[in-house]
Amino acid sequence: MAFDYAKIGLKVGLEIHQQLNVNSKLFCSCPPELFKEDPEITFLRRLRPTQSELGQIDPAAFFEFQKGVRILYEANRKSSCLVEMDEEPPHPINLDAVKVVLTASLMMNMQPVDEVHVMRKTVIDGSNTTGFQRTCIIALDGWIKVGDKVIPMQAASLEEDAARKTGTQDEGKTIRYRIDRLGIPLIEVATAPVIYSPQEAQEVALAIGRILRDTGKVMRGLGTIRQDLNVSIPNGALIEIKGVQELELISTVVEYEVARQLGLISIKEELVKRGVTADVLRQDFVDVSGVFSATKCKVVKKAIDKNQKIFAVKLPGFAGLLGRELMPNFRFGTELSDRAKFWGRVGGIFHTDEMPNYGITIEEVEALRKSVGAGESDAVVFVADTAENVLDALRAVVERAQEALAGVPAETRTAKDDGTTRYMRPRPGAARMYPETDIPPQVITDELIAKISANLPEPADKRQARLTKQYNLNEKLAKQLIDSEYIAVFEEAAKTSGVAPSTVAAFLTETVKALQRDGVHIGHVSDEQILGIFKAVGAGELAKEAIADVFSWLAKNEDKTLQDAVSALGLKMLTEAELASIIDRIINANKQQIDKFGKSAFGMLMGAVMKEVRGKATPETVNKILKQKLVSF
Repeated sequence: MAFDYAKIGLKVGLEIHQQLNVNSKLFCSCPPELFKEDPEITFLRRLRPTQSELGQIDPAAFFEFQKGVRILYEANRKSSCLVEMDEEPPHPINLDAVKVVLTASLMMNMQPVDEVHVMRKTVIDGSNTTGFQRTCIIALDGWIKVGDKVIPMQAASLEEDAARKTGTQDEGKTIRYRIDRLGIPLIEVATAPVIYSPQEAQEVALAIGRILRDTGKVMRGLGTIRQDLNVSIPNGALIEIKGVQELELISTVVEYEVARQLGLISIKEELVKRGVTADVLRQDFVDVSGVFSATKCKVVKKAIDKNQKIFAVKLPGFAGLLGRELMPNFRFGTELSDRAKFWGRVGGIFHTDEMPNYGITIEEVEALRKSVGAGESDAVVFVADTAENVLDALRAVVERAQEALAGVPAETRTAKDDGTTRYMRPRPGAARMYPETDIPPQVITDELIAKISANLPEPADKRQARLTKQYNLNEKLAKQLIDSEYIAVFEEAAKTSGVAPSTVAAFLTETVKALQRDGVHIGHVSDEQILGIFKAVGAGELAKEAIADVFSWLAKNEDKTLQDAVSALGLKMLTEAELASIIDRIINANKQQIDKFGKSAFGMLMGAVMKEVRGKATPETVNKILKQKLVSF
């Protein structure tokens, strides 16, 4: 998709969230650790929205409440306490976390606040046991430079991370959340909406991420960092996109959102041309169960067999528009379907732009159209589920169709792994925030700011220059390290493992990225395990060629040790005597080649030996023994 973003008038603002690597959670002394075992404690709740100080209810909170779900919380005693369960007031704020955010803020030229006041942000999707998330502003009004452009930084905040969703049960009526992640400190950094292209958005996010890593106090790995985007274009709407986890996806997400909004604007213009008005879009739902009494569509037949209902609604003037693609593999009909899923608790919708299909015949489509009185220019949507769910779903469909007449509805969307997005909830309002009454304000003293300012971490450009000089790295490797999550691991390994710094750097940047592309979950391998691998290589206990194999094995076998990996992969280093025996065997098997080519046979023999002992002997040792053996020939 090639757009002239300057001509379009694209504006993007970023909100970067990253977990902090500090000693405890934000409002208790529990360690910020996740657990994989079965939960020791479970408890069931249902959350409800509350009125703000002005008597208002936040629309996003009301939306979540309308789903009617219950939440089953899972916990263990090591990583959670009564604070996470909302059975005990929060403890004083974690000052180490405050100091980390102050450090990052000062590195982004922000002005710290005089006092930290904790606020409550209403969240009743189940991710917080309290029904709200605690958050506080630490600094305001800063800037960073990205290339030749100054990017204003609006705020840096400290907040608690949410519980993590682990699944559903009771046909989706109960959601399971683990509260081990709940309360882990998060830094949130927000830019002004002065980013004007998808690529620039990615570059700014990279620059912010680099600054956060420079503090040396942020966690790494999948799930520890999340990027939210605020995307708008003229005649479109401000769309909040939540949860972009991969930095490389940011430009794609922005590009697709621009395409989606332009597509919705085009649909609006087409509807105007067709003379469609809001008053013709009525909630006139028709029971069409009889139309599909003998259907071969498996989904519809299953609903009929369960004595469920099939209702349809006519969308006058919408024929051909529901099938119009807005993003790759995402059509306007998907917009309607997403609303139906969330408000109606159904699996999806059927519509005539995609019929006949899915086992539904042309005769059934014609009967369907006749039942609702649809003409050639009209689209028909139908849903199969319980009567209550079907009617709620179709109401949502009609409301979304009415919004199409205005163009792009403002909403919150969630990012998917392919860069597309889906409807998440309405945009939150001002009623979402109110003061936290259980935590006193925390004064930020001039002395604290002065102390932190005097000990700010080394900025990225100076660190890159130092890495190049101190470890004799080329500029490319040094830059890749700066942009990676492994710079602290690199420095420790380069100083203590005995392995060449260039080897360590190349693995932690180029090889790890290649492994990630191949599907290896690199975040499953801890810093301590990585250091252990390099120390084993430096001590001669592991071959350099085996590093990637051991890393990949540990990523697939969490909670296992380096020794387990070496044993499972058969990578125990051969003694020189064992290696000499293998070399003798290979020499004897290739005597004719040696007699024929003499010294020129060395390369062939070296390759044959390494093919057999790779990962269990170093090339240097093989080279030495092979040369000794060939002296007698």
